[in-house]
Amino acid sequence: MNHLTTDQIIRISKATLMLFISFFGLLVMYSNFTDYPSNYEYVAHVLSMDTTSNNLKYSYRAITSPMLHHRIYWLIITLEVLFTIFCLVGTYHLYRNINSSAQEFHEAKKFAIIGLMIAFFIYYACLQVVGVEWFNMDESKEWNAKDWARHITDFILPLLVYVALKIER
Repeated sequence: MNHLTTDQIIRISKATLMLFISFFGLLVMYSNFTDYPSNYEYVAHVLSMDTTSNNLKYSYRAITSPMLHHRIYWLIITLEVLFTIFCLVGTYHLYRNINSSAQEFHEAKKFAIIGLMIAFFIYYACLQVVGVEWFNMDESKEWNAKDWARHITDFILPLLVYVALKIER
């Protein structure tokens, strides 16, 4: 009977957790492409700041151009596609190198780390920092994704640390 070592389980867990975040990315991409109008509406409301309190006080921050709404939404979609592709490629490389040397397995992490950094940029820097702090997204009752984004970053950041750590032997 084949007995798994702790090192093998750690490697498998890193690759499997990357598979989970890749699956999430695929679902987000599917949603963005199949339900563009609903997701666009969210982006337009956040950028326009038309559902936040103190709308007049901070209205100079608002972006009200539909053309810019579409372009910013497509930038977000592009970043989500990139994060998903990098995570999928990273997952593939981790599984492919699961029985390689510690150095080869560690080097196989680079695509996964890039994908996780892009994801962290989207859900932390873009949504939580810019969306909440600049566009006051958290003040909107209908178009507030602050908690949703926080839950995602609560998974991404520890995963980034776990995958990047060189604990395999």
